[in-house]
Amino acid sequence: MERLYNNITLPDSWPPHYREETLDKPLRVPYLENKPDYIDISAGRQLFVDDFLICETDLIREFGKPQVSEEPVLWPQTSMELNDGYCTCACPFNGGVFYDAQSRKFKMWYHAGWFDGSAYAESDDGFRWKRLSQIAAGHSDRVLKHIPGYMRDGDAVWLDEYAGTPDERYKMLVFYRCFEEDYKYYHRKPKHAHDDPSSVPPKEITVLYKSADGIHWEEVGTTSHSGDNTTFFYNPFRKKWIYSLRTFSELDSRVRVRSYYETDDFYKGSRWSKDDLSFWARTDIYDKPDRDLGYYTQLYNLDAVAYESVMLGIYSVFMGPPNFVCEKTGLPKINDLKIAFSRDGFHFDRPTYEDFLSSSRKEGSWDYGYLHPANGICTVAGDELYFYYSAFSGQSPHFGSHKYSGGAVGVAKLRRDGFAGMKAYSKGSLTTEILKYQGEFLFVNADCTGGKLSAEILDPEGNVIPGYSGQDCIVMTEDKTKYRITWQDKKSLKDVRQDKIRIRFTLDHAAIYAFWITESEEGKSHGYLAAGSLELKAGNKDD
Repeated sequence: MERLYNNITLPDSWPPHYREETLDKPLRVPYLENKPDYIDISAGRQLFVDDFLICETDLIREFGKPQVSEEPVLWPQTSMELNDGYCTCACPFNGGVFYDAQSRKFKMWYHAGWFDGSAYAESDDGFRWKRLSQIAAGHSDRVLKHIPGYMRDGDAVWLDEYAGTPDERYKMLVFYRCFEEDYKYYHRKPKHAHDDPSSVPPKEITVLYKSADGIHWEEVGTTSHSGDNTTFFYNPFRKKWIYSLRTFSELDSRVRVRSYYETDDFYKGSRWSKDDLSFWARTDIYDKPDRDLGYYTQLYNLDAVAYESVMLGIYSVFMGPPNFVCEKTGLPKINDLKIAFSRDGFHFDRPTYEDFLSSSRKEGSWDYGYLHPANGICTVAGDELYFYYSAFSGQSPHFGSHKYSGGAVGVAKLRRDGFAGMKAYSKGSLTTEILKYQGEFLFVNADCTGGKLSAEILDPEGNVIPGYSGQDCIVMTEDKTKYRITWQDKKSLKDVRQDKIRIRFTLDHAAIYAFWITESEEGKSHGYLAAGSLELKAGNKDD
């Protein structure tokens, strides 16, 4: 039995191997059905994205919507990206965007020219990007050499802050289709089984690479069989590498689902059998078909990253149309992106089915369809989170339109911790479950513009601890993503003589997004900051 950082215990048989029983029933999240006796909040900001932390409340949970790009921050401009006017592309697929605290740079690995190059760019601010050829004189933008007959499909990159050796600090996975002849352009390759069931599919392989700088890569080996759009991520809470594999439902072989495989070593653990894979995730009845398209929804991908005290997941939900319809119209497929959260690293709770990021579905727009998150999902920039994502316009200089043309990169901004807020439109309160904590300083992320918030500390039975009542609390009336709560005489929690408490937050015309207790007067949360933070000098942990 494994006990996690938050006091959730995992069964001896892990990961679970579930049998598919339906195609549309929402999947269970056991830790929400059966909470631990107490919750350890020592690691990271505590987010109100579900009811895990909440004993009782009359507040209303509202989900945040990011501010999306009006224009892309990277788009096809170079010869390789313009693809001789056929399928233009300059965007991660899924690639990756990370902030490297060591070099003080945002770094992007992206798909340049459809089914062609793996390229690199970097930025000081996350908005103005320089390609590799602009950074290193005499170097092309390409970071992987073209292999004759190999056409790259999806890829994934990870900046590994915990690499055992420097040459493995950057990790990459690339899915290739291998032909006997070298086809430079996607439209000239032979049809394969995905598009033509009567065809003979090419050899398909997934290759792993390592790099010390993210520019010079060395091939390490191949994985066992995996589908295109297979990706990976790291779960630092359990020190496991997770392969997110594209598979198909055992109940209906036409339906995309995701399978899960975990390993201690990204490279040595890349050989699996079918029995090693766990059925993991899919869409369900609440993933409604597009009103105009009407197709059955499917899970195109599930990517994740550690953010503060949870694993933040992005579900890429495929709305249609099928490939053959897109071929006729020249318009991209429609993927919309939805959020999910996990506290055990496997079961993802989907507290809202609303789109987090949506395809515009507007002809002529840069983000018409086919959205994909960049691996790493988001970076932390002060009071905001930056989400990098790919979108396709379908515009092609040569064809007029093509489903795989016009790939560009957008960035969306969200309030830090702003995935969900517990809001009081008048006066209301929220009482937590029993919490085990370390430190003496209570911080909150809350918006009290025109309102107020106070906190009181309770013993596990719910009794107010003397000196820590709501009347003793110095009321918060500001909008801050990091605000220290104090009581009379600037009292902290150092005089609370027990390590397990409850907290009751009382709000009046205010919203709270997160709270945490730390020994740091500056409010260091000891949580993980996704794909990196401008605040850090090293790593991706708020220490």
